[in-house]
Amino acid sequence: MRWLVFWTLSALPVLADGEKAGEFDYYVLSLSWSPNWCATTGDARGSEQCDTRHDYGWILHGLWPQYHQGWPAYCRTPHAPPPRRMTREMTDIQGSAGLAWHQWKKHGTCSGLSAGDYYALSREAYGKITRPEVFRKLDQSVKLPASVVEEAFLKANPGLEPDMLTITCRDGYIEEARVCLSKDLKPVPCGRDVVRDCTLEGAVFDPVR
Repeated sequence: MRWLVFWTLSALPVLADGEKAGEFDYYVLSLSWSPNWCATTGDARGSEQCDTRHDYGWILHGLWPQYHQGWPAYCRTPHAPPPRRMTREMTDIQGSAGLAWHQWKKHGTCSGLSAGDYYALSREAYGKITRPEVFRKLDQSVKLPASVVEEAFLKANPGLEPDMLTITCRDGYIEEARVCLSKDLKPVPCGRDVVRDCTLEGAVFDPVR
């Protein structure tokens, strides 16, 4: 029985807390559609990101070090945490300093980079992926197949292939577009535990506020 339990656990793609920084296979660039996050989570929290004076669309959720199976998190790193000034400077693409801080603590520590270099690389990765402008033109909520969002990203980014991108949903809403990138930020195929495309035919997509 003990061997059965060990085998079962070892076969699961689990995150590995406290792993050594810099040891991973590729990155996942996670882009979140801010209006949908606000509808499902942010408004209830009173998040600054959801204030109507902002017009966030696809924001940078994070740049995540990934193994071919599983992912590291909260790694041991010799680098100092970012000062508040540094996290505030990420709000133009991340929506809030709190998100920038959390992404460093959970994922950035595993990159092997300093906080400044991790944020710089995250900004560079964000800039390499064209966010389809069509979604910013919506003036009301719509329901659409998640595959439409994937097709829009593929059309806007000729270097992407379907196995390099996945669209996720949450609570009936389109949640994120996740793009797999090499350590030098070139598109690469995603691991099987990353490719979990949403199959909803009528996922909600809210307009920019």
